[in-house]
Amino acid sequence: MNDYIIKVENLVKKFGQLVAVDNISFSVAPGEIFGFLGPNGAGKTTTINILCTLSKPTSGRAMVNGYDVVRQQSQVRQSIGLVFQDPSLDERLSGLQNLRFHALVYHVPASVREQRIEQVLKMMELWDKRHIVVRNYSGGMKRRLELARGLLHHPKVLFLDEPTLGLDPQTRNRIWEYILELRRREGTTIFLTTHYMDEADKADRIAIIDHGKLVAMDTSERLKKIVGKDIISVRTSDDKRAVEEIRLRYQIKARRDSNGLTFEVVSGEKFLPTFIKEFGTKILSVNLRSPSLDDVFLKLTGREIREETGDAFKAMFRRHGRRMRR
Repeated sequence: MNDYIIKVENLVKKFGQLVAVDNISFSVAPGEIFGFLGPNGAGKTTTINILCTLSKPTSGRAMVNGYDVVRQQSQVRQSIGLVFQDPSLDERLSGLQNLRFHALVYHVPASVREQRIEQVLKMMELWDKRHIVVRNYSGGMKRRLELARGLLHHPKVLFLDEPTLGLDPQTRNRIWEYILELRRREGTTIFLTTHYMDEADKADRIAIIDHGKLVAMDTSERLKKIVGKDIISVRTSDDKRAVEEIRLRYQIKARRDSNGLTFEVVSGEKFLPTFIKEFGTKILSVNLRSPSLDDVFLKLTGREIREETGDAFKAMFRRHGRRMRR
């Protein structure tokens, strides 16, 4: 197990008759960005909880930084940083006070404590805001402070659970600049969950979990080859009729949704001009693109990951009783 920073072997977690994690195995190399994708209830949060010593497995084995997550919990906790999906800062304290408290909990030596706090706050561009009470931070500032807190004790692995959920695109991109910089600067291994596929594309490897089972694991580029074909999306004057025409004319099954029709073809650039010219149903719009991770997830599970995360996003707002600040 010494060749990997994370090693999971035949991991199982049951809650009564429910099998939340079903005999999964995988490994993560030091310094790797590892993406963990799956819909709500797929088992990804349960897996992370086990790796972070927040839950014990029913069977199987997991190691983090060479330590067993069941028998050596203290050593595992000292080896990891964790940024939860839900906010976990004390909003009554300033950013500086939050980090000082965390430094005490994680036994950061007093001789380097203030220097390290200054270092991570400057890395996240929060040094000038260190005395401001956290409740007055924007959503993006809070996320950056949570990243700074997670890095404070030099963790070998940083677990990020939906690190940019609810943030605007500009802030999301900035957060990712920080994440990639800290991986470059400190060699930190990143274990990431996200439903933003552009974020998942930043991972060195991606594991897709569904109903507790790992259904695929590889680089983004190789996973997209599972789809193997180009994707055509089309809106027509009569989508029901268009589905049947595509089936009869091209022997292709098109999928209908609220945005129109989607189907896969070989050599889309050659297919599309002929399709537009000869198709009988009136075409309102058409788009050709290469496969994405969304398409991979749909191919493997039969549904879109965004369909599964929408309810979770709404539930998050209900839990906090307000909109997240941008």
